[in-house]
Formats: sequence, structure tokens, C-alpha cells
Amino acid sequence: MAQALFNQDKINDLLRQEIERAVNDLLEAELTAFFGYAPYARSGWNSGNSRNGAYYRKIDTQFGEIKIQVPRDRNGKFHQHTLPDYKQHSDILEDMIIKLYSKGVTTRETADLIEKMYDSHYSAGQVSNISKQMVPKIEAYHKRSLS
Repeated sequence: MAQALFNQDKINDLLRQEIERAVNDLLEAELTAFFGYAPYARSGWNSGNSRNGAYYRKIDTQFGEIKIQVPRDRNGKFHQHTLPDYKQHSDILEDMIIKLYSKGVTTRETADLIEKMYDSHYSAGQVSNISKQMVPKIEAYHKRSLS
């Protein structure tokens, strides 16, 4: 453990594994709360709906890719609320781009910084498109009264 403290990759791997385990446990607990009984409980027999395996999703996080096992029910009525639907990455990079843009960093400099820090390639055009979402809010922030 002490050696892991000096190696950022090992720390990220440890955090990634813990996040993956926690999210999977949370999704399983959410399905158990939906049904009102634990897995393999007799009270669930012949109830008209039951567990029906899971499907897998991969989600990119700041600590690396995690594999999520999303449980499902036989009737298709269970919808998990832990993870947003159809989303496969976290918005950390997009948030970073918006913050850099609001500070006045150019789109090319932002793309270079993102590539160096996160090893993810964003073109200057992509950075510009992401930044355009925030232009009205940034302008309103700059024009606010300073009372």
C-alpha cells in the first residue's frame, strides 16, 4: 500500500476498482429495493416478475474505464437511476474545457493541455463546439453587477 502511494497509476487502478465495485453493488441494491426481496428469497417465487441477469456497460471515468453490470428484470419494468441512460463517459474533460475557455485560454492551447494531461485527443474545433455551449453564461457572468 505504501508503494502504491508513490505510483499514480496504482492509485488510479485501486480507485477505479473500488468505484466499479461500489456502483455494481449500488445497482444490485436498487434492484433489490425495486422487488422488495433479496435474491433467491422464497417470497419472490411466482411473483410474476423476477431477476433476469444483467447487461454490461463500459463507462470512462477520470480513473479509467469501469465495467458496470446493470441488472434487469424479466418484465422490463426496472429502470436504474444510478447512472444516466446512454452516457458512456464522465464530463470531466468537458468541464475542464469550459473552465479553461472561461479563463481566456485559446482553443488550440486547451486541446494541447487536454491531450498532455488526460491523453485524450480533442481538436480545436471540438473544443470550440464544447465551449460554445457556455458563451451565454460566460457573457452574463462578465456583465454582472459587482455590488
